[in-house]
Amino acid sequence: MFSPGSGGPFFRDRVLHNVGVLLNEIAKSSEQVRHTSARRVKIDRLASCLRLLNPAEVPVAVAYLSGELPHGSIGVGWRSLQDLPAPAASPEMELLEADGILRAIQGAEGPGSQAARRHLLETLFSRLTQGERGFLAGLLLGELRQGALQGDMVEAVAKAAEVPSREVRRAAMLSGNLGTVAAVAIAAGCEGLAAFHLEVFNPLQPMLAQSAANLQEAMGRISPAFLEWKLDGARIQAHRSGAGVRIYTRNLADITQRVPELVAAVLTLPVHSIVLDGEAIALRPDGRPHPFQKTMSRFGSSQSVEELRKNTPLSAFWFDCLHIDGTDLLDLPAEDRLAEMSARLPDNMLIDRTVTDDLEAAGLFLGAALAHGHEGVMVKSPASPYEAGRRGAGWIKVKVAHTLDLVVLAAEWGHGRRSGLLSNLHLGARDSANGDFIMLGKTFKGLTDHMLAWQTQHLQNLEVRREGITVFVRPELVVEIAFDGIQTSTRYPGNMALRFARVKGYRMDKRPEEADTLETVRAINKGQTGPEV
Repeated sequence: MFSPGSGGPFFRDRVLHNVGVLLNEIAKSSEQVRHTSARRVKIDRLASCLRLLNPAEVPVAVAYLSGELPHGSIGVGWRSLQDLPAPAASPEMELLEADGILRAIQGAEGPGSQAARRHLLETLFSRLTQGERGFLAGLLLGELRQGALQGDMVEAVAKAAEVPSREVRRAAMLSGNLGTVAAVAIAAGCEGLAAFHLEVFNPLQPMLAQSAANLQEAMGRISPAFLEWKLDGARIQAHRSGAGVRIYTRNLADITQRVPELVAAVLTLPVHSIVLDGEAIALRPDGRPHPFQKTMSRFGSSQSVEELRKNTPLSAFWFDCLHIDGTDLLDLPAEDRLAEMSARLPDNMLIDRTVTDDLEAAGLFLGAALAHGHEGVMVKSPASPYEAGRRGAGWIKVKVAHTLDLVVLAAEWGHGRRSGLLSNLHLGARDSANGDFIMLGKTFKGLTDHMLAWQTQHLQNLEVRREGITVFVRPELVVEIAFDGIQTSTRYPGNMALRFARVKGYRMDKRPEEADTLETVRAINKGQTGPEV
């Protein structure tokens, strides 16, 4: 697949001469991208960088330029980056060599591992120039915000490989790894991308929804529509092949061992293979939902699973089907996918749904959802395909309560009863233009003693620096915030502030890039919630 003749002259030259690209080339590209707000310029610069790479380098470079480590966090915090040797005078370290050292740091364990990790880190940074050190430190601390969002990177890969961006996007959706897709695209073009198919046990990024302020707005955009109860649960994806079942969260974490009752339910279905999209939720005996955090508590521990299952049993309600018995359904209209699913699943496993073009009937359906303790409805186009990983126009959420998913930027040490605990949270929304997080306010309301104890420990693991009583953290932790409104304010950089904000619960199932955007907040401030972009 990776034939040297299939990826253009720059690519061929690097492969034939076995020359490794320098980390400095990636760092320079990142800096150039960070200093431009023009999306087309960002894409051009990223594509130029990708053309220089050989197949092994592409996945690493794509991750680095997206502000991520391809192998996940390696546990290096800001304290570890203090008192390092002087920087090198000129760049000489290759990208894969640097990444290999990071992997060695991540893999060090057992007696003497801390000393080994420190030695590897000092060796690495002593061979980096000041610019390379800044880039790598930002990467390690999760503070690299150069603006190379996934959409930009998809376009850059397509440009570098000279293939349609839709082909790259689809392959990335199916594989779940844009770096792998980029390597194939640059090496083998459309022919290589065509080899990507949905694979059972290879979870897909979930399709996401746009927002509307009310049913009238939503049905003005989609009519007739499927309406579904919007549960305050946790998004899950189930994969089955024969007697094997795996359950994944919305961020693709495997939680199979923690939810045995959901596994058992999927095994009852009259199919050989299936991929389902739905919600897991903990219900009271009367059928009303427990608070969201009680549902999430089942995902947080792999210990005492049977006791947790007994005390907080989970139910799964499925609303979409992506694959059945060897046939992919992704590209089918929603009405066809739902017909295939409904033919195989009992009613008690399906989300409550109706189809209508009548606003009054839709209002009655929304009222029923609220009466059962749920937070609103989803409005879906019967003609829409499943757009994995995208916020497609075919799905619109209508929530009655005001909530936002925001990112924790910092926390302040409490006093009095909360002395010794990190309490007051600094909250930020995502700027979709550059990936930064913009502060909208603070809150300490709604935090239980358990949440205070947990966040005190967890946030210190994300710490990047301290100023007085404030601990600043990597923007990785998503929290659901209820609030009474948005007001214009010059106190914060976004010129907006939350009114009467309180913590509803932590969203460990969401990634920071899934947090609500400034555009959504501005729309609320204007009196309506428009579609996310």
